[in-house]
Amino acid sequence: MDVEQQRIEEDLRGQLAGEVRCDDLFVQLYSSDASIYELPPLGVVRPRTVDDVVATVRYATANNITLHPRGSGSGLSGESLGRGLVVDFSRYMRRILEISDDTARVQSGVILDQLNKTLASQGRLFGPDPATSHVTTMGSVVAIDAAGSHWPIYGSARRHIQSLEVVLASGDVVQLSVHDIPQHDEASALTSILSGMHTVLHQYQDEIRTCQPRSLVNCCGYRLDDILEQNQIHLARLLTGSEGTLGLITEVTVATSPLPQHVGSTILFFESLEKAAQAAIQLEPLEISACDLMDRRHLSLARESDPRYELLIPQAAEAVLLVEHHAETDAQLKDRLTTTVEQLRHKSKLASGDYTASDKHDHDMLWQLARQYVPALYRLKGFTRPIPIIEDIALPPAELPEFLHRMQQVLKQEHVTASLFGHAGHGQLHIRPFLDMGNQDDVNKMTVLADRLYAEVWNLGGTISGEHGDGMSRTAYVEEQYGPLATAFGEIKEIFDPELLLNPGKIVAETDAGVTEHLRHVSYPLLDKLDLSDQHPAHPMDQPVKIVDLQLDWRPEEMAQAARACNGCAACRTQSEEARMCPIFRFAPREEASPRAKANLTRGILTGTMPAGTVLDDACKEIVDLCVHCHMCRQECPANVDIPKLMVEAKASYVATNGERLHDWALARIDMLCRTGSRFSRLANWSVRNRFARWLMEKTLGIAQGRKLPRFSRRPFLQQATDRRLNRLERSTTEKVLYFVDTYANYCDTELAQAFIAVLEHNSIKAFVPDTQLQSGMPLISQGVLEPARQAAEQNVAMLAEAVRQGYKIVSTEPSAVLALTHEYPILLPGDHDAILVAENTFEACHYLWSCHQRGKLELNFSPLNTSIGYHTPCHTKALEIGAPAENLLRLIPGLQVKKIEKGCSGMAGMYGMQRTNYLNSLRAGLPLLTAVRSGSFQHGATECSTCKIQMEQGSSKPTIHPIKLVALAYGLMPGLRELLNSPNEELVVT
Repeated sequence: MDVEQQRIEEDLRGQLAGEVRCDDLFVQLYSSDASIYELPPLGVVRPRTVDDVVATVRYATANNITLHPRGSGSGLSGESLGRGLVVDFSRYMRRILEISDDTARVQSGVILDQLNKTLASQGRLFGPDPATSHVTTMGSVVAIDAAGSHWPIYGSARRHIQSLEVVLASGDVVQLSVHDIPQHDEASALTSILSGMHTVLHQYQDEIRTCQPRSLVNCCGYRLDDILEQNQIHLARLLTGSEGTLGLITEVTVATSPLPQHVGSTILFFESLEKAAQAAIQLEPLEISACDLMDRRHLSLARESDPRYELLIPQAAEAVLLVEHHAETDAQLKDRLTTTVEQLRHKSKLASGDYTASDKHDHDMLWQLARQYVPALYRLKGFTRPIPIIEDIALPPAELPEFLHRMQQVLKQEHVTASLFGHAGHGQLHIRPFLDMGNQDDVNKMTVLADRLYAEVWNLGGTISGEHGDGMSRTAYVEEQYGPLATAFGEIKEIFDPELLLNPGKIVAETDAGVTEHLRHVSYPLLDKLDLSDQHPAHPMDQPVKIVDLQLDWRPEEMAQAARACNGCAACRTQSEEARMCPIFRFAPREEASPRAKANLTRGILTGTMPAGTVLDDACKEIVDLCVHCHMCRQECPANVDIPKLMVEAKASYVATNGERLHDWALARIDMLCRTGSRFSRLANWSVRNRFARWLMEKTLGIAQGRKLPRFSRRPFLQQATDRRLNRLERSTTEKVLYFVDTYANYCDTELAQAFIAVLEHNSIKAFVPDTQLQSGMPLISQGVLEPARQAAEQNVAMLAEAVRQGYKIVSTEPSAVLALTHEYPILLPGDHDAILVAENTFEACHYLWSCHQRGKLELNFSPLNTSIGYHTPCHTKALEIGAPAENLLRLIPGLQVKKIEKGCSGMAGMYGMQRTNYLNSLRAGLPLLTAVRSGSFQHGATECSTCKIQMEQGSSKPTIHPIKLVALAYGLMPGLRELLNSPNEELVVT
């Protein structure tokens, strides 16, 4: 932080209820968004109130500092980046203020999908549907005049805008809607703006009429063609699509629409892109609600990722159209779908095949094909990536076939391949050329492609921006698109923002900067030497950078490539209950909690933008520790960026240099604590229940006083197994299992281990429980304590690999242990063939039993269990990518009613929720799940994960039972387990 940044932070902190951060870490986090650009700001303001925004604007004006409003940072054109203060509305200004019969009034940081979830209870919705609606804020929807697939029926945001609350460059707060043209001078900011706008609109009325593109959609420049109505000016519409250059939007009032009564979709297959485009033209009179175009590359990726599409999409298909209709009756819907297929396939002979969704499941499956376009592209490996540089072209639909022909010619001449997706019904095309931003020749091609393709767009009456805005990608071309009308844009900018401090360089160009200015840094540093100095290159592309000694074994450039793979799309900021992405971000929706933030920090260090020693600082550790190693970001990230591995490296580097804090040391070695608890079980079990002992435990070990804890068994299961001679290798050739017990089943829930052995024996499967096995080491790994974790891995792998060679399958009842063996051990022990052997032969217990059932080798002589359970899938089970074997297994039991709880992560996150400092946060993160468990819709909980069980019982008196115990009970193997169904958990102790 330099002197100016320190002054700004000190000055504003005394004026704001919100936050201001100008330190290097936050500058790095807000230097990029979902675009290809990177521009470090002076700092970040996160306002809580409108007064905070006013104070920030007035301070910026007094100190000549530019302001750059930002929502979720999901924009593709760099519209939220700048060198001044970024104003992040997504952190605090997230309230839905008022819902009426046909309008909604919200703060600008409200997420679009959350608004629609609220509206759905009243049978309403906000219609425009950008692809990022799960993370996009309403302020951003207005700022870029967002639209999406359903433009044919809902249009863009400007169609629905009623009024806006805006903080002007002067610091005045105004309500903008439709305003009368002032007839006399009044001393107010709003009157001055209206007078100035009336003059500009009158002066440029001919240009406004003649310089507009003929495309159905357009959000390039300021839209002036529909804001003057008789003697009134619609200022709210003017600011819709203004990208924060005319004022800071703090509140939005929009019209809502009724939810459609009947919705249906059909997908049509074509032998060429041109035929698909020709077909789209014929859809205009057929009352479609959406029409999306997908190319061959998209279809190929879809087939690879989902077997349903392999069966659905013919190999010969070069393109498809996904067409949706809305209707008031089911008969009307069927008629419209039939008419569409008849017109495109049988009359015009353009389509070679079709498939019409028969139910909601089919409909959702077809739309998933469209929604996964960009995520599928992000998953492609290598340095050549699909670049969003010309991704927002729109044309009159009738010109689509001709443009596609010209586009293919340009790409061929420039030796570039590209993927294409579009909303063909209204002429919108998203084109992504495959280029390497680290290759100067490819960087040069960005400008060439933009120049050539935009020229073709203008020749055909189109626009360079249909729904994503101008930002840094297209502002340089605005004047060329509009000609003399662009002068009016500059005059309007000066009317609203005389000092040019509001998001300058967007829409109205400041300089001659081209599309390749301020590209993200993509250097490939050497990662093999210690260098904690603060010296780094003036520009990261100049030379490789050395960083701290690495604790994991990375291949050259692998770490940089991992960080670079994050494109900043903001998908990891989702709070959807259907997704699992980042439980920490869910209860604390701030940028530093997002997985994207961790990738940005890593990239900043690797490129030299930040000092290498940053990773060893306490401030950086605070952000790194927001990763709880749940692996859900790795699973759900569109680009499959391995954030957990990057964060293990960062944590390990910190630990290697600074050591461990006492609380962290204790919980990382939970196996040792449990071993001690088991050895002194009478005292330990008394302590778990005793409030004074729990207070002392919190002060010394950092374990939350209110956290329910398990009892300790007097004799660990490994000792019991030895007594039963289960620690002896079997030489038989029948099915054999090595039971990897791990900490919880060994010391706290030996009943689970006994139940699993009983289930195996009931199915004539030989069980081997080696007494030399250690804990999996997952608590050590997740906290970056790698040396003892590596030692445990080496000992376990040596023992387990030998068993595998003798015909054993390794099975564990703890998903975290399975994840450690299958995912973490090969990372800890690179090049160890035994580690790979172990990983390939390790199974979660329910997964193993379900595979037995699929092979016809599972006994099905279950007795009925006449009860109901709510089943929760643990994050680490999802991370194993094995489907839902526990749920499937439970559904085999007669009489057992299984309800799947789809409410996200439990929030426990292993040892995270045990800590005093995280206890309340873990409950907040798991609140949707805990609320479901407390409901009366089922009698018991069920999950495989021990810490998920602890959390589920924390929020309810209902017992949560491992599925293996329910299977054993249904087999009639351990009658004592039935007590679990009737025993509520205690205040401080789990069942």
